[in-house]
Amino acid sequence: MAVSELKRTLIGKPFPTSQEIHERLDKVRALAVFASDPISSNAYATEAIMSVLIVLGSGALSLTLPLAMGVALLVLMVVFSYIQTILHYPDGGGAYTVAKDNLGKYPSLLAGAALLIDYVLTVSVSVAAGVRAVTSAIPAAYSHRVLIALLAIALITWVNLRGVRESGTVFALPTYAFVTGVLLTIAIGLLRYAGLFGLAPLPTFAESVPATNSIMGVAYVWLLLRAFAGGCTALTGIEAISNGVKAFKAPEAKNAALTMVAMGVIAMSLFVGITFLSTRMHLVPTEHGESILSQMTRQIAGSGILYYWVQTFTALILFLAANTGYQDFPRLSSFLANDGFLPRWMQNRGDRLVFSSGIVVLAIISALIVILFQADEIAMLPLYALGVMLSFTLSQSGMARLMGKIGKLQVGESAETANTKIHYEKNWRWKQALNIVGAITTGVVFIILMATKFVDGAWIVVLAIPLFVLLFDRINKHYKMVGQTLSTNQFVEDDLVDVANVVIVPVADIHRGTLRALQYAKRIASDVRAVCIATTPTIHQRIEARWAEFPKLTADVKLVIIDYDYRDILTPLVDYVETVNHDEFPNRLITVVIPEFVATDRIYDVLHNQTANLMRRRLRVEHENVIVIDVPYHIPSAKQDV
Repeated sequence: MAVSELKRTLIGKPFPTSQEIHERLDKVRALAVFASDPISSNAYATEAIMSVLIVLGSGALSLTLPLAMGVALLVLMVVFSYIQTILHYPDGGGAYTVAKDNLGKYPSLLAGAALLIDYVLTVSVSVAAGVRAVTSAIPAAYSHRVLIALLAIALITWVNLRGVRESGTVFALPTYAFVTGVLLTIAIGLLRYAGLFGLAPLPTFAESVPATNSIMGVAYVWLLLRAFAGGCTALTGIEAISNGVKAFKAPEAKNAALTMVAMGVIAMSLFVGITFLSTRMHLVPTEHGESILSQMTRQIAGSGILYYWVQTFTALILFLAANTGYQDFPRLSSFLANDGFLPRWMQNRGDRLVFSSGIVVLAIISALIVILFQADEIAMLPLYALGVMLSFTLSQSGMARLMGKIGKLQVGESAETANTKIHYEKNWRWKQALNIVGAITTGVVFIILMATKFVDGAWIVVLAIPLFVLLFDRINKHYKMVGQTLSTNQFVEDDLVDVANVVIVPVADIHRGTLRALQYAKRIASDVRAVCIATTPTIHQRIEARWAEFPKLTADVKLVIIDYDYRDILTPLVDYVETVNHDEFPNRLITVVIPEFVATDRIYDVLHNQTANLMRRRLRVEHENVIVIDVPYHIPSAKQDV
């Protein structure tokens, strides 16, 4: 099967560009596509708070609910901020666009770098967490955890390459099944807690866990902040919708904002509900044992259908949380590429109208991380959430500044920034205040996460973010240099270099390929030179004899045989081209025509043209006044009759 046929089978038929609007998402599918990460984080956010507080003993777990309410309040502030971002920046781009428009180049690059790293880790951590759920149920699969994770990445990559709408359809069932199962469990638990409808009272446990440390004063406050920061894993993925506004059906901004509200309500209902019930039941987290969500579900609903429903779709949504990264990494990459901070090809859409290059790049990097960390999400967690907290801080700071700009306008006036039209809003002051409070809070969480997880691996992200910014800057400077070099400002025709009437054809032997190249060369220049490097007298004599066999085709072509006593035939060839270019035709373009074999079966390409490829590379890099032209000669398939 040909490569193109295999691609069509796996990916599907290409969509015309005019169909792009029909591939956009309605709110139901968009919620499944963009919200899988923040919704799935409820499977472990409560436990993340408890795992820190347990150091103070089981009595300190009563602080879980107040801390969770604080996290929920922060989530509401961040959701509100991103709703404003969506409405003011309907073209998408999220924190990167907001920071670029209001804070400047380098803050925007910090936001972009932080988010790209976080999206890669979202895929790696989510898939590894899903693998842990599988290996917990099937211990024999533990030794194959890396392979299972790589297969999961391959599957999610394949689904996303088939198109946004198709991926939304595939991922909708697990997402809504998880939400339904957990909400039903919470509802039953609340009814049992309230003693309604004659249901059995909610079970409680009096297991006492002694404090492992006696912490007072500043250390106690620091521990509470660590617990709060741990609960902030519930915020991961919230910004996803603001990056992908253009993926929504019209009216894009309105639908995206409504989906953001729905995501916030669902995620916080699950988070607060799980936290409330688990603390009322006095559940205790265990390091390598049953999760808090599993304990809660089993005690409320028993070990029946609902329990296995929740557990099954918890594992699935942990896998599918990776889809948030697949939606936003390619989109954010396209924004950066469009601004000249990433390779231009990352802004191009594939046949199925998705950013296929970004999807493939994300799959490769996340797979490498999974292999490096052996699909151990615990080892990867210290790297996780740093980037998203930094982006939250920059985004809300940018929105606070935008609200300040709005406040300076007079009623009826308007002003335009790079990506958004701003107009006077009466309620700009409290919007600005909420953004400032949110920025300060997420900034504090970022500092706490960085400080507490630095030695555990967070230093990698702390180092990687500025390195990415440096990379973006270098790419941008290169593109600017290209633009200046190609600019036609102050251009006059005399600036162009004249073309010399000479063509050099490197030949290793006289065969159909070289004869065809000579025939072509004679059509474009009168001074044609066939250059051969003879490393032995035998080769010299053979070339002359073969040349004489084709007097008609070789007429008016100068045969240049260079005797060379070394095996490196490229050096004398390149030296000859350089001599002709600099001595005979200085400051003029000369042409080198290279015969090239093209195999019908691409698998055989490695058998041909290696010397030609090296020569082509050297000529193009080292000599700006040399034009290289390939003249292909097709080799039939081994299956064909020759």
